[in-house]
Order: sequence, then C-alpha cells, then structure tokens
Amino acid sequence: MTTRITPRLPLTVWGLALCQALLVSGNILLIAVSPLVGNQLSANADWSTLPVAAQLLGLTAATLPSGWLTARLGRKRTFLIGNGVGLVGIAICMLALQASNFPLFNLGTFAIGMSIGAGMLYRFAAIDAAGPAQRDRALSLVMAGGVIAAFLGPWLARASQHGFEIPFLGCFVGLAGLYALALVLLSRLTLPSPQRSPDSKLARRPGALLRHPPLLAAVLIATLSYATMNLAMTATPLAMTHAGHGFGDVTNVIQWHILAMFAPSFVTGDLTRRFGHQRMIVVGSLSLLASLLYALLPASLWTFAIGLFLLGIGWNFTFLPASAWLTTTYRPGEGPRVQALNDCAVFSLTALSALLAGPLNAWLGWQTLNLMLIPLVLGMWLVLLVLRQQARQAKTLQENAVHKKTRHEAGLGR
Repeated sequence: MTTRITPRLPLTVWGLALCQALLVSGNILLIAVSPLVGNQLSANADWSTLPVAAQLLGLTAATLPSGWLTARLGRKRTFLIGNGVGLVGIAICMLALQASNFPLFNLGTFAIGMSIGAGMLYRFAAIDAAGPAQRDRALSLVMAGGVIAAFLGPWLARASQHGFEIPFLGCFVGLAGLYALALVLLSRLTLPSPQRSPDSKLARRPGALLRHPPLLAAVLIATLSYATMNLAMTATPLAMTHAGHGFGDVTNVIQWHILAMFAPSFVTGDLTRRFGHQRMIVVGSLSLLASLLYALLPASLWTFAIGLFLLGIGWNFTFLPASAWLTTTYRPGEGPRVQALNDCAVFSLTALSALLAGPLNAWLGWQTLNLMLIPLVLGMWLVLLVLRQQARQAKTLQENAVHKKTRHEAGLGR
C-alpha cells in the first residue's frame, strides 16, 4: 500500500499569506473606523460611508493598471509600488483628521484603496508560485491569512482608537505600521513572473474573453458574492450604532465576521477539489441567503453576530471557488489581463455597494436593506443554471455531430 505524500507549498506562498494578513488587518481597521470618521466629519449622516466607497473606488481604479504593471514590471515591483501608494494615503488621512477635512479624508482612503487593489493580486501570485497541481491549496492558504487579520485588525482598532487627542488618529498610525511591515516582507520575497504566452497573437481581447461562458460565469459569481457581502458588512457599524450598540460591540461583530470569511480557507481548497467549484458556490450562496434572512430578526447583538458570521462563511464558499475556477478558464499569458478584468468587475460593483450602504440603511432600515440583497444571491443561481444549460446544449450538438459523421462514414463504406 502506497502513501500519497502532499508536496509542500513554496515559502513564497507562506510569505504572501503573511502579506495578505497584514493587508486584510488594515482593511478591517478601515471598515470599522471609516464610517465612524465619515459620520464625524461629514455634514450629512447619509454620506458617512463615502470614505469606504472612496476606498473601493480606489481599489477598482487600481485593478487594470495593476494588471498592466504586473505584465511589464513583474509582481514584486507592482506590489511594492502599491504599498508605497498606501503609505501616502495613510499620511493624507492623518492630515485630514487633524484638519477635520472630509474631502481630504476621502482622498486618503481612495489612495489606500489603490494600494489594496494591487494587494488583491496576492492570491494570483500564490497560484503562480505553487503551480497548477496546488492551485486550490495555495489560494486557500493565502486567503487564510485573514484569520490572523480577524484578531489583529479589530484589536488594533480598539487599542489605538484613543492613542491621540484627535479621535481615530491612532488607528491610522497603527495602519501605517502594518503597511511598513508588509513593505519589508515584500522586499524579501522572490515572486515568479506571470506566465507568458508563447505566441502573443493567441491572447484574446477583453470582449472575446468575456464571451467564454465559464470565464464570464466565474467573474459574475465573484462579483455578486463580494457585493452582497460588502454592502451588508459596510452597513453593519451604522445599523449597530443606530440600534444602541457601542464601538466595542461593533468591532467584536466585525471580528467574528472576518474570522468566518477566512477561517474556512484552511479547508475550502480541499473541499473545492473534492466537490467542484460549482457545488461549493451553491453551498456558499445558501449561507449568504441564510444570513440575509436571519437579519430580519430583532436587532440584538446576537442577531448581528450570527448574521454576519453566516455572511462571512457564505462569502468564503462563493468567492474563493469562483477565483479558483477563474484560473482554469484562460490560456497561458492571459492571466494578468483576466485577473485585472475580474477584479475590476468585482470591485466596481463592490464600490457601488459601499456607496449605497449608508443611504440605503438610513432610508430603508437594516432589515429592508438585507431583503434587497436577496436578488443578488438568486442571480448567482441563475448564472449557474444558464451555464449548465449551455453545457448541455453544447454536449448535444457535439453528440449529434459525431453521430452524423459516423453515419456518413458508414455510408461511404458501403
């Protein structure tokens, strides 16, 4: 009897997992703090989530340039440039807090978002470093770096909140520390260059790429799952504050939500390899639906905590399988372009969801807001159903063509 030995993942993948942990820690801090800073600095409470939307707009704006830079400068230089932009954005936010300047604060979160946009490619860099055989494991490990972030981000937000006389200034000092650590770590990593196509003419244009049904399905599901999760998550601090819960309760709920987003990553890769991308997406979408329905209960602390926990699990079981699925749908050399297109689509809708979170929560209330997200989950099911129907039709056409060819050859043989 032979024992199957699973090969070890390269050290580069582990390093990228740590970078991901630092990136997500900073993102959690921003998610918890930015709406509260927005509420403090803006003249209208409806615009309190504008800093989060600006962050996501910056992220979206960086996706296509990040893909272009990756193809020309390599992943390492792209990541270092992105990290530097993040440090500049943090400095702008600190100046904005000192000056009580809301537009300047949004400019700072926009720059930080651009940095996060470059960092979102860590997962694809890990896939390149690990190779096709360990694609799912590498992706899961890097995303599991968020487990560290689930504790580090909220702890840093609470510990640094009152570090200075100006509210929340200490949070951005702590954020600068995270980015400085990531900069040092990235400078020490050896990152592989993206795979190039042996013939540049084989690389398809964006329109042709999006006409490939499996690729389009993976992009749509990743986009819908992320937007669903983000809108509910961004509105949570405001809804909890409106319901009378304190900042400590808010950070605890966000902490458990982030833990649910990333802790399953330790097994998501193995489960995806065993059951397939589409089955995992169905399971994840059911968890998303359960979280939205659970939010209809009275707005107690446990309602928020359990609902956001289910939301995090649902995101993990939809977004990660969709990301892994995407890497199987393109040709060699198309990776940076496809990855940039995917993240541009994902974070364009996610930015819109963050922009709408504040007004929708103010106008409709927490429960109605969650009801409005249910069609996005149903949209994921529709994508899978259409793809399955197209696959059946293609199979039928292929079988008919083979049958026709066989009959033709049999006729010639007579």
